[in-house]
Amino acid sequence: MKKLNIDYTAVATNTGGRKGHVKTDDGLLDFDVAMPKEIGGEGGKTNPEQFFAAAYSSCFGGALAAVADKISLRDSEITAKVHLGSFGPGDYGLEVDIYVKIPHAASLEEAQELAEAAHKECLISKATRGNIEVNVKAIA
Repeated sequence: MKKLNIDYTAVATNTGGRKGHVKTDDGLLDFDVAMPKEIGGEGGKTNPEQFFAAAYSSCFGGALAAVADKISLRDSEITAKVHLGSFGPGDYGLEVDIYVKIPHAASLEEAQELAEAAHKECLISKATRGNIEVNVKAIA
C-alpha cells in the first residue's frame, strides 16, 4: 500500500498496558484504561475493546455513507459489538457483530445489501478481513 500524500497520521501512546493510560499526540484523548470486571479487571474505565468498537462503528458508518447513493441515512445507527474469544489455552482473539439500522431503506433486504457493500469498503473491515470473524446484519 502506498501512503497518501497528506499531512495526517493518527498517533496514540499507551503506558501501563491494559491497566494504564492512553493519550493521543493532540491531547483529544487522554485517560486511564482498565480491564473489564468481567475478565478479572477493576473495571470503571474504558478498555481497548471499547476503543475498537467505537472506531469500527464510526469507520463503518463512513463507508455506509460512501455506498448509500441516494438512500437517506438520517437516523441510521451502526452498533459494533466486540466479543473476546479463545482459540485454545492462552490464544485469545476477537469477534465482531455489526448491526446496521437504516430506517429509510426500502426494505430490510436493501439495508442488508447496503451493509454488505459498506463492509467491503470499510477500512477496518479491510484491515481485519481474514483475521477475525465479522458478522454484519441489518436490523429494523
